This record gives sequence, structure tokens and C-alpha cells, in this order.
Amino acid sequence: MPHRPDYETARAREGFRWWVTVGVSAYRTLAGVGLRDFNLSPAACIEVYRRGRPLARKLFGDEVSYAGPATPPISYGHVSVLGGELLFPEDGEVNFRPPFASLQEGIARLEQPVDFATAGMAPFYLDFREEMQAAFPDEKVGFSFGYGGPLTSAWELRGHGFFTDLYDAPDLVHEYLRLVTRFVVAYARWQGGINGRPPVSPTEAGMCDDIAAMIPPRLMGEFVVPYWEAFYQGLTTGRRSAHVEDLRPGQLRYLEEIGLDFYDPSISPRLNPRLVCQGCRVPFAWRLPGFLYRDLTCRDVEDFVYQAAAEGASAVFTLPEAGMHGQENADKVRAFVTAAQRTKEMLDRGEPRERVGDLVTPGNRERFCGYLGQHEGA
Repeated sequence: MPHRPDYETARAREGFRWWVTVGVSAYRTLAGVGLRDFNLSPAACIEVYRRGRPLARKLFGDEVSYAGPATPPISYGHVSVLGGELLFPEDGEVNFRPPFASLQEGIARLEQPVDFATAGMAPFYLDFREEMQAAFPDEKVGFSFGYGGPLTSAWELRGHGFFTDLYDAPDLVHEYLRLVTRFVVAYARWQGGINGRPPVSPTEAGMCDDIAAMIPPRLMGEFVVPYWEAFYQGLTTGRRSAHVEDLRPGQLRYLEEIGLDFYDPSISPRLNPRLVCQGCRVPFAWRLPGFLYRDLTCRDVEDFVYQAAAEGASAVFTLPEAGMHGQENADKVRAFVTAAQRTKEMLDRGEPRERVGDLVTPGNRERFCGYLGQHEGA
């Protein structure tokens, strides 16, 4: 039977939580290591954790979390093992060349078996992990040669032609998506096994599928929901969570249709907490992006937290990143923690969310609750 939470009680049961996780972006900046070296040199990556992590802890303090050692966070491992070239610019994020020139080529390739451990750059990053594990013998080193959700993977493997394929060859697209999803599930099981996860988790599985937001609402029931369902059925019998950026209000109802337990909109300029609450009953997090810190005061940061909670967010989080290594921004992160702790204490003792909203500076109430972009949810 498909997984379906009780949405009448889901948000009440979820309660309120918060997190701040300092990761490799901040470590790398503090250690003074360039992106290309970090991504391709085990020695440079080791240096980032050895030097950057202690500096980050000194800057941000003990009330936040710190990411443990892992191979570089590359989201295109599954593209690489199918023949897609990975591109490593000198000072930019990893990119890729899609391996499939047509749906037919993709279908033919996806019908063939793949030995993940020996394909593409997987051997390089498996060896990379071994070097890091030797450098950090007391910690388990993660293997972050990752993958995307079904729609994101379909686009990554096929390129922009995928978006016209939806209209030009819908029947072939369904076969392609079926095979892509099967492949992603198999890759996720392999990668998860290296990281100590069971093939099918009895507790939970997460998915990152930003490209799903680019499928028009009228087509999501046909081209998104069945493949999300197959993804989750292949990886868990427990909770389902998803990170999907840039959904429109008119797409939110599909989060319930898929039986989602938790939703991370992350960077979604057409949404705010009030709109998410109106559009679905799925518990969700609200993120304070690192790029906003420059234009916010400590009081603004506190108000951001209070407003998000008052409007229904089940969690708030922030991820200090590159460019946030000064004391001024560290103070703002502490303001986030202080506001989040106060909010949780209030809600845990049964105070209404409206009371949390009363803490927001009057001038910031509209600033943090209105549309951040244009309404395109029809």
C-alpha cells in the first residue's frame, strides 16, 4: 500500500525544530583552498578538513553542527558512470556534459547493466575516499559521489532536449523515465551501501529533485508523481522527505499526493511559509540562505526565524557557507540560534504561533512574509 501520512495531524506531530550545519564550503574558505583543488586532490580535501573545520568551530562556536569528512560533494556521480564527462573549472562548481543525445540513445544505454564501481570517475573517488579514511582513522568518511531525483537525473542525462521531448514524444519519455528511475534507485542503493545504509531503509529516504519544479502543474500527475513513487518504493518503507527548489503554489498539492512526510523548499522565490501552508499540509522547513546575511542585521535574522515559525514552518535552518567567515556573520548565525531556541521553547510549552509572531519587529512583518517573486502558480 502506498505510504500516506495522516495529514490532519502531521504538522502537530512534527512540532518545531531547527539546525545550523557548517560544512565544506565554509571550511574551504577558511582553509584557503580553491574549488578545483578541493574537488580533485585528496591532499587538498584533507587539508580543508584538518585546517578549515577547527577554524570554523572557533568562529561559530559549539551550538551548531559541523559536517564530518567526506569526499567532495559531487551530485553527478550517476551521470559520470553512464559516460557523462565531469567538468572542473578553476574556481567554480562541478558541471557535466549530458551523455545522451536522444531519448532512444538513453533508453538503449539504460537497458544495459552498469558496474558502478568501475565506471566513469567512480574508481577515482573510491580511491579518494580511501586516502581520506587513512587521514581520519577515527571518523567514518562519507562517499559523496551522488545522484539526483528522477526528473533531475532525466534532464542531467539527456540535456535540455528533455523538456521538448515531453511534448514531442510523451510515450518514449515515460519509458525513459521508468528506466532512469530504476537506474537511480540502483545507484542510490550502491552509494548508500558504501555509506553503511541498507538497500531499502525501514526508516526513511530523501530525494533532491529540483528539475521537477520545471514540469508544468498540469503535467506533474503524469510525468512526476509515478516516478517519485517508484523512487521511494525502491529505497524505503518509512518516511519520505524531499528537497525541491522553485516549486510554484500550484504544484504543492502533489507533495501530498506522493505521501511526503517532510519538504525542504530551500531556495524557492515564489513561495513563503504562508503559501506552503495554504498549498499543502506537509510539514516543511524554511531556510535562511547564506547570500542574504550580508543585507541583514542580527535583529533581522531573529525576525526571519520568528516570522517563519509564526507562519507555519515546522523547522528553520541555515548553512554557513563560503564568504561567511567574518565575525559579523558569525554573530548573525548566533542570533539565528538564539531566536530558534527561543521559538522552540515557546512552541514546546504550548504557546500559539501567533505569540511567536508578536516577537517580530513591526517593520519586518511584511518584509519576511510577502511574495519574494511573481505568482505563477496557476
